[in-house]
Amino acid sequence: MLDDRAKLLLKTLVERYIDEGQPVGSRTLSRASGLDLSPATIRNVMADLEELGLIVSPHTSAGRIPTAKGYRLFVDTMLTVQREHITSPQLAPEPPQKVIANAAQMLSNLSQFVGVVMAPRRTSVFRQIEFLRLSQQRYLVIIVSPDGDVQNRVIVSETDFTQSQLTEAANYLNAHYAGMAIEMVRERLRTEVESLQGEIATLMRAAVNVSSEALHEAQEEVVFAGESKLLAVSEFSRDMGNLRRAFELFEQKTQILRLLDVSSQAQGVRIFIGGESQVVPFEDLSVVSAPYEVDGQVVGTLGVIGPTRMPYDKMIQIVDITSRMVSNALSHQR
Repeated sequence: MLDDRAKLLLKTLVERYIDEGQPVGSRTLSRASGLDLSPATIRNVMADLEELGLIVSPHTSAGRIPTAKGYRLFVDTMLTVQREHITSPQLAPEPPQKVIANAAQMLSNLSQFVGVVMAPRRTSVFRQIEFLRLSQQRYLVIIVSPDGDVQNRVIVSETDFTQSQLTEAANYLNAHYAGMAIEMVRERLRTEVESLQGEIATLMRAAVNVSSEALHEAQEEVVFAGESKLLAVSEFSRDMGNLRRAFELFEQKTQILRLLDVSSQAQGVRIFIGGESQVVPFEDLSVVSAPYEVDGQVVGTLGVIGPTRMPYDKMIQIVDITSRMVSNALSHQR
């Protein structure tokens, strides 16, 4: 546990580094913290903080900078969010795609970093499902959504089925469940297929599970805005390797989707600090995110992606305000 003196010095160091972007020395800390301490005492406290893994000394400087662990302690226990008046345009109740694009741009403009919004999840519904026998115990599941989008998935079964058995299973699913939400189909299959052979019932459940995954993947869309703003951040402008990794992250989207999905499962604003877990894959990026709702149901997540050295108090406000505005715009569009 840190004593009050060590906490104040760590808080001062993190705030100073976020503000100026330069390693913080003991003399600067002494002046900025307001503590009447000798340079030797401050150096001793800094050495303790470094031993705890909260700060580190870059090889080019005698000063210290926060680590991911130091940022996490600062964010969780020392950050005070002072409500500033943030001037932001209103989001009109427009079609969802327009609201999402406008929200991503607003997040970027207000933060001067990258805005990101995960498009609202729709209820997964299938119009038609078909099976095709590929080889022994391997089958292709073809899922058609109501808007005509076709997804294919391969499943493997312990039992070998003939094509006529597969056709019978598909006919049963289409006759009884077409047009229903896939989650409801999964629930009803648990109780309604005792009349069918056990093996074919297992195949149906497996098909519905992969259909659910396929339909979710098909609608998972992430909108980014302001990626070029990272060029103005010193951590990226002087290290092209960092910049390239950041743009690969935006292009690939998988890890961002996973992170936003994690964020949607909790209430309020969440902060993911680069380097502290696999969720944010490298040290110089952090994400501040929050879920948004439609008619009281969480349907997506939005946030700001920027340098680990970002003003978290301001980002929390920007993300919180934008999530409320998106919720309002999407709930009142009908």
